[in-house]
Amino acid sequence: MKYVLIFLLFYHVTWSQKKVAFGNNPKAGKYVPIPGVQMYYEVYGHGQPLLMIHGNGGSIKDFENQIPFFSRFYRVILADNRSHGKSIDTQDSLSYEMMADDFAALLNHLHIDSANVIGWSDGGVNGLLLASRHPSKVRKLAISGANLTPEPVQSTDAWVVENEYHFIDSLNHLPVTQEHKRLLKLHHMLVEQPHISHAVLAKIQCPTLVIGGDHDVILPRHTLEIAENIPQSYVWILPNSGHSTPVYYKHQFNQTVHEFLKHPFRKIEKHAKFF
Repeated sequence: MKYVLIFLLFYHVTWSQKKVAFGNNPKAGKYVPIPGVQMYYEVYGHGQPLLMIHGNGGSIKDFENQIPFFSRFYRVILADNRSHGKSIDTQDSLSYEMMADDFAALLNHLHIDSANVIGWSDGGVNGLLLASRHPSKVRKLAISGANLTPEPVQSTDAWVVENEYHFIDSLNHLPVTQEHKRLLKLHHMLVEQPHISHAVLAKIQCPTLVIGGDHDVILPRHTLEIAENIPQSYVWILPNSGHSTPVYYKHQFNQTVHEFLKHPFRKIEKHAKFF
């Protein structure tokens, strides 16, 4: 009987988690006014704050494989980026720097002095800029599939960029609506930004875990370049993985990032490199 009760309890908890509409959850969702945008965000769990930042064209829902795991240990904070999801953005311009400042403002609104940060894809770009522009706000940073310039995508898969420009051209021939303006901003940003220098990376003071797949659209050598220019960094390149490591290798990703966040940064120097 005891084992039946345990099974039923486990089934109930698991089923409850599956039913949560991450990114569209009235019980967890709120809006915060930030200059130029009404930012939609959700909060799950308790503990040390952990901010998760999604990529271009994504939303809070992109972290549905991470929220149930990390909310067991952290106070998980997620937001729809400016011009994404349920966030309301009527501005004409868009940049990663604007987004990074939005997240600093969100943390201020929540009275959070510093948080751990996970960023995936363009969310990793935002994480790098948040840590460099607002260093006191980021305790530790884990990024997956981030890039410093548009070139890594262009040099790996030129067809990606060609398709983007075709899409932009097609939008320019349609009647102007708020949705078309939003899509134009996102796609222009994808092919024209970011522009993060080594000097900017050197400003990042927090321990950083830089993640990439060996078959990522972001070349592994570019992922290594990011890690090599951040003073306190680890690098983790997953074999047989593309750009969606947090999805296809969710268990490894979750556990490895959790271990990174839990333990102090260890710098291996001199003779220790032989062991």
